[in-house]
Amino acid sequence: MNFLRSSVLIWAIFFSVPDIFASGGDWLQWRGPNGNGVAESNSAPPENWSAEEGVKWKAFIPGRGHASPIVSKDLVIIATATEEGQFAIAYDREEGSVRWKQRVHEGGVPTELHRKNTAASSTPASDGEHFFLLFHNAGQLVLTALDRSGNVVWQKDTGGFQCDYRFGYGPSPILYGNSLIVVSEFGEGYIAAFDKSDGAELWRVPRRNKTSYSSPAVARVAGKDQLLLSGADKVVSYNPDNGQILWEAAGSSLATCGTMVWSDDLVFASGGFPNKETIAVRADGSGEVVWKNGDKSYEQSLLYHDGHVYTLNDNGIALCWNAETGEEKWKVRLGGPVSSSPILAGGLIYATNEQGITFVFQPNPEAFEKVGEFQLGDEGFATPVFVGNEVFVRTAEQGVERQEYLFCIAP
Repeated sequence: MNFLRSSVLIWAIFFSVPDIFASGGDWLQWRGPNGNGVAESNSAPPENWSAEEGVKWKAFIPGRGHASPIVSKDLVIIATATEEGQFAIAYDREEGSVRWKQRVHEGGVPTELHRKNTAASSTPASDGEHFFLLFHNAGQLVLTALDRSGNVVWQKDTGGFQCDYRFGYGPSPILYGNSLIVVSEFGEGYIAAFDKSDGAELWRVPRRNKTSYSSPAVARVAGKDQLLLSGADKVVSYNPDNGQILWEAAGSSLATCGTMVWSDDLVFASGGFPNKETIAVRADGSGEVVWKNGDKSYEQSLLYHDGHVYTLNDNGIALCWNAETGEEKWKVRLGGPVSSSPILAGGLIYATNEQGITFVFQPNPEAFEKVGEFQLGDEGFATPVFVGNEVFVRTAEQGVERQEYLFCIAP
C-alpha cells in the first residue's frame, strides 16, 4: 500500500470514530509510554504537516520553555517560565483553549542559562490523576504535584543544583510505580525518589559529577527493572526500588544530555563532553562493553528499534547501527543543529532540528529512506509528542518578538 492510500485509509478510519479521544491514549512523561521514544502501536500520525496543513488547533504559550507537552485524557500540560515566575498550563485537548494556568513559583527563576536552555526545560510527568512539575528555582530543585484542576497538592524541595558552567538544569522527573525519581548532577549531586502521594523522600544516593544533564529511564532489561543513567564517564544501572547500584561500566563521557535506550539485554548511551562516544553495554550485571565508537549524540537521545539504533545527532547527521555489533549501516547528512530527540510513531521515525524542520524516514537498516521533510515554526527544541493520530508540537515563531505556540496536528 502506498503512502497516499494508507494516509487516506487512516483518515477514513479515525473520522468514523465518534469518541474524540479514540485517537489514542496518553503520553504521560518524557519519551512517552515506555520512556524510550516509541509511541503506542496504534499511533497513526500524519506524515506531513505545516502551519497551513493538518493543524487542528494552535495555542499561545506565554514565556519560554523547552519542556515537551504531556497528554492525559482531555488535557495537554505544558511547563513554561516568564519574568513573573514558573507555570503549568493545561490546554483542552480537543480545542486548544486554556483550561487552567497555575503559577508554581513566583520569583527565583534562573537567569544564568545556556543560550539553548530555558528555565522550564523539564518535561512534566503524570499518573493520570496528578501532574508533577520539576523546576530549578533559587538554586534548588522543587517538585510540585497538581491535581487535574490545577490545585497544588504538595510541594517538595528535593535538594540543590549548582551548575559549574551556569548553563541551567535540564533533566525530567520520571515515574516508577508510586515514586518520582529526580536527578541532580553536580559536585554534591544525587539521585532521589519521592512518594508521589505526598512527596516524602523514599531513598537518596550520591551522584557526584562536575555537571551532567541526562534524564533517567527505568527499563525492563535483562529480566529486571533497571534505573539507567549516563554521565560522569560511566553508564550505571540502579535498583529503582532503593537506589543501590546493580552494575556500572566505563563510558561514554563526563557530560551527557540524552536519555539511555535499551533492547532485551543491551543498553545504549551517547555523549558528549569533552569526548565523543556512543556505547553499548550488556545489562546482565557484567558491565561488559559490547561495542563503542567515536560518534556522539550529545543533546538528543538515541532510538532503538528492531535490532538497530538510530539517531539524528547534534550536527544533523542521521545514523543507523546494528545494535548487537555496532556496525554502521548508513550515515546521511540531513541538517542541524539538533537538540530534540527522535520518535518512532506509526512505523516511521520523526526527528526535528532546531530550525523546526522535521525529517521523516523509514526505520530501515539496509538503506536510508526519507519519507518527508517539513517545517513548523522557527524553532524545534522541544521533542514532539505522538498520541494516536495526533501530534503535539511546541515551537516558536521569530517575528518582531519571539513567541511560543503549541500546535495539535491531526489528519
